[in-house]
Amino acid sequence: MRSWQRLFALIMVVGLLAAGCTAAVPPPPAAPAAGEAAAAPAAPAAGEAAAPVSTTPLKIGVSIPSADHGWTGGVVYWTQKAIDDWKAKDPNVEFVLATADSPATQVSDIEDLMAQNIDGLVVLPHDSASLTPVVKEVKDAGKYVVVIDRGLTEPVEDVYVAGDNPGLGKVSGEWMAKQLEGKGNIVVLEGIPTVINTERVDAFNAVMANYPDIKILDSQPAMWSTQKGLEIMENYLQKYDSIDAVWAQDDDVLKGVLQAYQESGRSDIKYFLGGAGSKDVIKMIMDGDPRVQADVTYPPSMAATAISLAVKGMRGETLDGFYQQQVPAKTILAAELVTKDNAEKYYEPDSVY
Repeated sequence: MRSWQRLFALIMVVGLLAAGCTAAVPPPPAAPAAGEAAAAPAAPAAGEAAAPVSTTPLKIGVSIPSADHGWTGGVVYWTQKAIDDWKAKDPNVEFVLATADSPATQVSDIEDLMAQNIDGLVVLPHDSASLTPVVKEVKDAGKYVVVIDRGLTEPVEDVYVAGDNPGLGKVSGEWMAKQLEGKGNIVVLEGIPTVINTERVDAFNAVMANYPDIKILDSQPAMWSTQKGLEIMENYLQKYDSIDAVWAQDDDVLKGVLQAYQESGRSDIKYFLGGAGSKDVIKMIMDGDPRVQADVTYPPSMAATAISLAVKGMRGETLDGFYQQQVPAKTILAAELVTKDNAEKYYEPDSVY
């Protein structure tokens, strides 16, 4: 009997040891069922930098107007910021930046960039007609072309980035017509004769055509210049005894307009409207200046967006959240109405413009 008990105890011990050894070994992962995809590898940890899609060197020429007024000063600022940001992210991209004070200088700059064997060009034309032939030459040479803002007389570019120019004219016209309650006398100060100026003015005039009691007394190009705005407004004030509203189209021009009006001593004009969303004008709206109650956006940061689209387009990268294999051929940024109710959202005190 004792021998039987000892044998039984030995069998139990061996069994327990075998069970313990088996439990210590994790089972292998189950194979996916037929038709099921295997689980994707874990995503990189937050903050982990993704490697560039391509390490092929790129040389991108950037040709923009020099800072001849506030908005182009903003363009220069945002262009340099984008270049610095991309140099930090992708050391295989080289940028050659040229700023020009005239259309002739810009044409010469682009010819020089071509001689430096650029792979692509980002350009904000001084004016449409003068720059179209040389940019077409760049495209015909097989280079990637991104055009900003003012557009060309022929659509030769791969990508176009701009604010909503018809939208700026339309939003401006609708706001002004509403403030005037459908009647009054308006004077207009246009920009540089370009494609985008025509789009703005045509859209503004199309709105005003719906209000037969609103009369546009005059419309002249102020070249997006504060000084030119001052001179034209002085002329308007001498020429017209009764003006109810001024559409300056541009915040730099608006500054000249306001100076002329203040110096005239007149008090008949009820509304002044610029455009672009400069921090000085936004601040006037925030502060409740009765002369400037609204503005319409046209952000100079579009230059930075254009540079990013050039890099991604030339690298063959897609945009996050987009399901297409190429970057958009046309990117239009909304023209947003700024009033005292929302002005704080648009105010950037540290911005150049």
